[in-house]
Amino acid sequence: MSSSCVYPLETERAFALADEAGYDGIEIMVTNDPVTRDADALLALSDKYQLPIMSIHAPVLLLTHFVWGRDPQIKLERSAELARTLGASSVVVHPPFRWQKSYSENFLDIVRQTATNSGVHIAVENMFPWAVRGRSMKAYAPGWDPSDWDCDDITLDFSHAALSGQDSLVLAKKFGKRLRHVHLCDGSGSLDEGKIFDEHLLPGHGGQPVAAVLQMLAAEDWDGQVVAEVNTRKAKTEFERLIALRETLEFAREHLGQQRTSMDHLKGYRRRTINNLLPHHEGEPATAEPDTAPTDAVGDASTDSHDVLDPEPTE
Repeated sequence: MSSSCVYPLETERAFALADEAGYDGIEIMVTNDPVTRDADALLALSDKYQLPIMSIHAPVLLLTHFVWGRDPQIKLERSAELARTLGASSVVVHPPFRWQKSYSENFLDIVRQTATNSGVHIAVENMFPWAVRGRSMKAYAPGWDPSDWDCDDITLDFSHAALSGQDSLVLAKKFGKRLRHVHLCDGSGSLDEGKIFDEHLLPGHGGQPVAAVLQMLAAEDWDGQVVAEVNTRKAKTEFERLIALRETLEFAREHLGQQRTSMDHLKGYRRRTINNLLPHHEGEPATAEPDTAPTDAVGDASTDSHDVLDPEPTE
């Protein structure tokens, strides 16, 4: 699970919720929160919650413009250094913005050299075209689609595919063996269809063939990482956020052909409520759980606004 799933909550809440939902590990989105770039603090959280840090998302967003300085190459190199220190195998990076002239002209060489120097996979993420006041704007250079680029590792993001009007199953096949990393989410439409937000819906709540992609990867014994990167900022309570994260995890387990995750570590009330709210296969009854008082209910810790052009860190 990506720490961006619980943005703007603090980093430790990401670990706590990933642990409670049953995830295998966590991806850290480097942000303005100093904990996201403090190796000792992250290792302490990893040990506390027994969750390995599987990947790092480089600070490539407009809101992280000054994190680790302004040089995008330095940001990437420090992300790779952090990943190596934490034992993470991958770094996710976006294509350069077009105004980052020197970086964009040498981007693929920089990516490959950074991967070689660090021993970490640098997976370039598919993005989407921008539109400002209804007019197309070239934001990325050499572009927003890495399909035909000479890079060794690529990240597939379903929400970005939706916003760009692409079919993620076609993209995954085109990426081929270069597909190293998947951001699990969904999207409901493209810019051409009037969509202006990068939605990061729960998988199965949009129009992308998310299940088909996961099933294809499972059939191929793919050895990359699937990382939940969904927008939960409209959750009214932390428990509601937990249910969304749990549903995302079970979607992945089902379509990757893995066992459903045990909820035995949850108290009866939370386990019963989550089980009753999650989608079930036809003919599959919800598992009855004993009634217990909701003594561990938690209060509201969210924001409900994501109305910006690029609402990352849930991208």
